Amino acid sequence: MMRALGYPRLISMENFHSPNFMLVSEVLLWLVKRYEPQTDIPADVETEQDRVFFIKAVAQFMATKAHIKLNTKKLYGADGYAVKELLKVTSVLYGAMNTKGVERADVSEEDSSKFKFDLGSKIADLKAARQLASEITSKGASLYDLLGKEVELREARTESIARPLEINEAEKMMKIAIDSVLEQVQKTKGMLNNVALDEANLEAKIEKRKLELERSQKRLQTLQSVRPAFMDEYEKIEEQLQKQYSSYLEKFHNLTYMEQLLDEHRRTEQEMFEEAANMLRLMQNRLKEEEQRLLKSGNNDDSDIEIQEDEGSDSEVEDRQIIKQRFATETLLQGRAGARIVGAMQGGDTEEDEDSGDSEIDLDEDEDEEEDDMEDDSMEISPSKSSHRARKPEPLEESDNDF
Repeated sequence: MMRALGYPRLISMENFHSPNFMLVSEVLLWLVKRYEPQTDIPADVETEQDRVFFIKAVAQFMATKAHIKLNTKKLYGADGYAVKELLKVTSVLYGAMNTKGVERADVSEEDSSKFKFDLGSKIADLKAARQLASEITSKGASLYDLLGKEVELREARTESIARPLEINEAEKMMKIAIDSVLEQVQKTKGMLNNVALDEANLEAKIEKRKLELERSQKRLQTLQSVRPAFMDEYEKIEEQLQKQYSSYLEKFHNLTYMEQLLDEHRRTEQEMFEEAANMLRLMQNRLKEEEQRLLKSGNNDDSDIEIQEDEGSDSEVEDRQIIKQRFATETLLQGRAGARIVGAMQGGDTEEDEDSGDSEIDLDEDEDEEEDDMEDDSMEISPSKSSHRARKPEPLEESDNDF
């Protein structure tokens, strides 16, 4: 920016690595003069008081005229932080100059177009200039390193210059240098002469490698064409293995399917078993209620009344019906759920025991007639009979516990 504004000398950041108040004061005074040439600010900065007065005067001027606030402490430090404060003033002047330059560019559009055309035609020159700039930078870096070693080299140079020159030593050093150069020349000539031998050796090695490659290729072709002796057996075993694997898969699928069916069958048996248990429980409850009802009706009758033959046949029919229901329940549970029910029905008379031993066929034949007789006739039960019937639910409860 300072170069664009027209500052006479070059400025870099290296100038501010250490406090440089003289340069800061010079730049500030130049910027103030650039902003307003008629400004009267004392340029004396020899003493500490003069420097403080100078910084205050510049800061006050920029605050009142340009409305730019400067940090006086950073300016007085005259280091890298002072550069930021200087940029505040420099950026304002640089922006004003760029604005003016843009207006001039609008006035002369033809000149700018010509300039662009000339710049585009010299791209090669730009590349060369860029390359030269990079070389200058690298050379400058190397020169800087060499100048850093100048202090040590200066002493060695002065010692060598102050030392008197001896011709004998110089001749010895020259002879040694000449001998070393001659040895290198002889080695180079020997290497040139051996190049032909090296080429011949390399060609021989190449031919040898080619022959080995051809032999290896022929051997590979013969091995590919020849069928191994165990290949037939290998193929047969592979076919058998494939069959075994297919049979294994089939058996595995069947096994899983049968396990699934078994689980379903067990589930259904469990459900049927539960249903049968519920039915048996309901039947027991019904028998208990019926026995209680018969017991009540038996207590209301006279104890001296004798039971007639037809009424005895009705009680026997009821006993047979109870035995038949119990036998059907036992067969159902034994056939479906595989359970075992233990129990017995004990009657009070010998006639009932004999009737309980009848076959199911007789019960089926007489079932209809006995039901009709039970509907028509009324039943009178003696106390002894009712007492026997009152004791009948006990075996059923035992059978339930066994179940």
